[in-house]
Amino acid sequence: MYFDVLLPSVVFVAITASIFLQRKLERTIFSLLEEKKISIRDVVLIVAWMGIAVTAVVFIPSEAVQILFLAAFSYMLFSFTYITLKKWYIAAFPPAIFLLSYFFYWNLIVFNIFVLIFSVIVTVYASGLFSWKTVWIFAALLTAMDVIQVFITGFMGQSATKMIELKLPVLLMLPTYPSGLTIGLGVGDLFLAGLLSIHTAAKHGVKAGILTAVMNSLAMFIFEMALLNTMFARFFPATLVVIAGSIAGLGTTHLMNLD
Repeated sequence: MYFDVLLPSVVFVAITASIFLQRKLERTIFSLLEEKKISIRDVVLIVAWMGIAVTAVVFIPSEAVQILFLAAFSYMLFSFTYITLKKWYIAAFPPAIFLLSYFFYWNLIVFNIFVLIFSVIVTVYASGLFSWKTVWIFAALLTAMDVIQVFITGFMGQSATKMIELKLPVLLMLPTYPSGLTIGLGVGDLFLAGLLSIHTAAKHGVKAGILTAVMNSLAMFIFEMALLNTMFARFFPATLVVIAGSIAGLGTTHLMNLD
């Protein structure tokens, strides 16, 4: 019987870090966004563009994909650091460290560290754009897009494979412990799990957000155990697991009267 405790543990840590960092930077992010919220129409357009981006990666030359993602990641590190510390000369260091690491000292540990950093940054920054209603509409549409791109078009697996070959930090790659295999989880899945947990914490309290993180980790543990023992799919839309874990977190929150 194969099982894994490492990935579920890392998922919990990443989600929890996103919750507490968002609470720490909440006022700064809200003032930056001027407390603007995206509409349902915006959510539909965002998911549509995400689906187009997944497809485009399959057909765009590898060098172009590499340049685009390295530029986007560098800008993300610079802007988030600048927003947090308000000093451009300090904000210049994280993207420089990222690029130097990528070209001269890139190994699995450094790779995974940057995957986690990017997932937390995107989650914390984007959380201020959503309301309780739109975040769940976004989750539903993103999951539908994920299912289509994994099972129908196959583009999600192809784009993930291409970006991993380019060593771009878009997929958490961890050895399973204690089974000793390897499994991957996309940044988008971590982003969605963190986003739903942050909004659960905002609506029902921090304990409810942490509980949602726990249930996401448990859902990931159960899913992994099924996958490792049956190998029923090479690629699977993990957003389904995230949705299940987040709904379980909400249900448990109500049962425990945490709201």
